[in-house]
Parts: sequence; C-alpha cells; structure tokens
Amino acid sequence: MKQLIIHGDPGIRNGAIIRYGESEVVCFGINRNGEYHGPDRVQLWCTVGEEDEYEDYEKRNYVPHFLEVDHVEAEDVEVIRPKADLAI
Repeated sequence: MKQLIIHGDPGIRNGAIIRYGESEVVCFGINRNGEYHGPDRVQLWCTVGEEDEYEDYEKRNYVPHFLEVDHVEAEDVEVIRPKADLAI
C-alpha cells in the first residue's frame, strides 16, 4: 500500500483501477486538494494498493504517515476502471 499524489484529475473515483509506470493498483481512498486554494490545478491524494490489501485499508491496519509516496502527472495515468462498481 502506498500514497499516490496525482497532479491533475484523470477522472477517477474510489475503487478505480489505474496503471502508472509499471504498477497496476486499486484506489482505496481519494482526497481532492487545491480546489479553491493551493496549486494551479487540483491534486488527488490517493491511498492505493493491491486488491488483497483492501481489508487492511478498511480496518486501518497501517500507519498513513509511513506509507511510501509516489508523484505522477494525470497524463501519465492509464485508467482501467474509473470507479468501483459496487464494492471493491
């Protein structure tokens, strides 16, 4: 599990499956930042991981401050599924 900061909005919501670099991950939670104040364009701060890590995310079985952080531009994100169908 890691924190992914996307500069721009590729049109994803919770439960999205995305590919960036060589990683294909599920977005467990997304926070939009910079809507009114801050950087020139919105940033999405996503908690991402493999599907089998979702239970740990849901039970908060991790320390958010110690997650590895990746940065990526929205143009470099390939959206495989834009949002969750019903549940992850």
